[in-house]
Amino acid sequence: MTVGAGLTRTTVPSPDGTPIACFASGEGPPLVLVHGVLGDHSRWEALRPELADHARVYAIDRRGRGASGDHAPYDVEREFEDLAAVVDALAAHHGTTVDLYGHSGGASFALGAASLTSNVGRLVLYEPAVDPGALLPPGFLDRLEGLLADGDHDRVVESFCRQVLHLPDEQLALYREHPSWAARVAAAPTLSRELAIAPERLFDPDRAAQVTAPTLVLTGDQTPAGFTAGVAVVADAIRGSQVQTLHGHGHTADVVAPALVAEHVLAFLAR
Repeated sequence: MTVGAGLTRTTVPSPDGTPIACFASGEGPPLVLVHGVLGDHSRWEALRPELADHARVYAIDRRGRGASGDHAPYDVEREFEDLAAVVDALAAHHGTTVDLYGHSGGASFALGAASLTSNVGRLVLYEPAVDPGALLPPGFLDRLEGLLADGDHDRVVESFCRQVLHLPDEQLALYREHPSWAARVAAAPTLSRELAIAPERLFDPDRAAQVTAPTLVLTGDQTPAGFTAGVAVVADAIRGSQVQTLHGHGHTADVVAPALVAEHVLAFLAR
């Protein structure tokens, strides 16, 4: 199904029956983009065009977001299974392995999926999250629940950007102007469940050690320490993985410097 802006929508059923929507563009080897908290496929509007000349890019809506379905109760293992199902379906369609790029929490879900399928070709993880709760200032979850109860979803996103991502005013203004802001606001009700994921369920080093796909871990030297905590931990767990640092950039580099991030991603995928 063509949905505008050069995107074609397809849907892959997860093992529990939840439909996972994928928005495809470009030509070349298959590459799946996995967003983190507060967003959907529109989060990639800056990066996707930089990749689509070199790959068939599939930007997914994770469960509970955008055009994808949802299923209660929430369990992070279902997120891993969703992505593995998408990878396996695309591998069957293209007759080749599928590359994965995940950002933050999406990087952790991509890593979990890579432990469930042998169809991942290469794996790129931008600052994978290993303990979301450790990033939160005191009382944040209580304030979050209050804003959600009031239906003030815009304030939920702004509070997360200011108090957790520590975005300065100029970057927050860019975020508000980005096409994905409305999707972030729509995804606000899913934030609590992701921030409550137990660290040992989000990242298991023994499970990560089973991943054989060549792996690149990206990070920025301007990222707050809490968001880079997972970089070395994840890289140490995956045999032969590489770490590259983007100088002068932070956790949102693929939004504010998409050409630079694409350069690193494509160089790694082309090896």
